[in-house]
Amino acid sequence: MSNIIGTGFNVGSTDGELASFHDDMRALADMGVDTVELGLTSLDLISGGRIIPERMQRLEAITKQFDFRYTVHGLVSSNFMDPVTQRYQIDAAKALIEVCDRVDARIIVQHGGCLRADQIAERNGADQREREALTELADFARPYGVRIALENIFTTELGQYRQTPSQVAETVKAVNHPNVVALIDFSHAYIESTYRGLDFFSEISAMAPVTGHLHVHDSFGRPQGFYKPFHPQENTAMGIGDLHMPLGWGDIDWDRIFSELTFLPDTVLMMEVGHRYRAEQPESLRRARELAGLAAPEAVAAQ
Repeated sequence: MSNIIGTGFNVGSTDGELASFHDDMRALADMGVDTVELGLTSLDLISGGRIIPERMQRLEAITKQFDFRYTVHGLVSSNFMDPVTQRYQIDAAKALIEVCDRVDARIIVQHGGCLRADQIAERNGADQREREALTELADFARPYGVRIALENIFTTELGQYRQTPSQVAETVKAVNHPNVVALIDFSHAYIESTYRGLDFFSEISAMAPVTGHLHVHDSFGRPQGFYKPFHPQENTAMGIGDLHMPLGWGDIDWDRIFSELTFLPDTVLMMEVGHRYRAEQPESLRRARELAGLAAPEAVAAQ
């Protein structure tokens, strides 16, 4: 039993405005998607940890046009290990939790933290800083019924301190809060496992028992390294980097993953396969529903 309750795609604004955000949502509604992850920090919605009221009203009006199940992606740059910006990040995340409540989203994505190679003095206590910040945020989120989903990321700089997927699971266990779950990003785990010489399936298996949210997109698990493509499609051509490709374009063994791993109740399988692949999204949606054991959408977008 997978415990997966829905699947769909993430949406975001291409220019910081709500019109492009709405257009992305409309395209997914027309496709028959039932679940959407709102990339809210692609919008000017929060200012200095405060919600911008008129923008919030417009966002609420847009989300009410559709019968989606919503989740929210928080700050993509989130990093609770960073002592300089941590307070600002927590304030912004708390504002986003209030937004979650207003759009009826019960999951917010929080990226796992990291330190640069030169942050030697900050290395001691980095894990504890992150755990304390997650606890504070989870206590704030509890009355709203929102869960923080801590996502595994991959190493992006030489000498960077970054937790492995199994270590992210240990962080979630250590926080031990009902409003904190792990988020497996399978491509991120694949890339990091390749980079560190770890067993990919063992790493994601360690996360599964505490996982309440999934990010699904395909890749070949090949670290970016120093290669810089001229066009993003050149990365795709060589299978390098965090590609966010449609399901089946890479070599991740989705059948094994979803036949052998079980996740927490009320888990959403969210595909981070964006509008660049609009033509391929319907097939990825069909495949994801098959993998999750969802024969048909549980909610049909309003016409």
